[in-house]
Amino acid sequence: MTTIVQGYSTHAGTYTAPALHKTSHRRLLVVWVAAIGLVAAGLVVMSGAIEKPSARYVCPPDCGRPPLGLPVTINPRFTAPDGAFSVAYPAEGTAYNVTAGDRGITADLLAGDGGTMRLFSEPAAGRTPKQIADQLVKATFPDTKMAYEIPNTMVGYQPGYGLVADCWPQGSNASYARMRVVVMVAVKNDLALVAGAVGPYHAFGPDFGSGKPSAANLQIALDMGKYVNSFHWRGDPLR
Repeated sequence: MTTIVQGYSTHAGTYTAPALHKTSHRRLLVVWVAAIGLVAAGLVVMSGAIEKPSARYVCPPDCGRPPLGLPVTINPRFTAPDGAFSVAYPAEGTAYNVTAGDRGITADLLAGDGGTMRLFSEPAAGRTPKQIADQLVKATFPDTKMAYEIPNTMVGYQPGYGLVADCWPQGSNASYARMRVVVMVAVKNDLALVAGAVGPYHAFGPDFGSGKPSAANLQIALDMGKYVNSFHWRGDPLR
């Protein structure tokens, strides 16, 4: 009986095998960069399609709106007898001596450099905020020298006009010291609301004021901002 066993034939000869294909480093890098770019572009497109752009404002005059929640009341408020406007003023126990009148508030700073701040109203009578500010300064301090106009002045969140001036009071009781005057005015419903301050000139620097460069150079101006935008005309929303 013949037994058949599986085997292999190995005949002598010459054989040719194809070379193995290799991917170059440059090509691999190009493929990876292209894939990452496509994924990133897809994510950007998807993000743009999902997310809505935020509203853009040009301020002024479109400065948005203050928060609609109930405000936290810290300082007392003065309301005109006819209800035409109201404004916050320094609370009792602060460094001010406050006097109320029919047209507004006068607050004398009793600490530091001193100075006086007035928050009041007067009929606009068709005048612009600039005209009112110029007339108030000339009537109160006729010998002032304009320092600069305040850009983008807001009073009670209403666009207006502001200026800063210097004067050197003269007289038997004057010390001839340089005084700084700040006046800001806005008009609404033909009623002008005015925030004004006067006090000794004191250059702001690293050892005075906020420490940051500023052209205010008036100590009472550091505390004035929160009262300026606390003004309300009749019918204004709470803020």
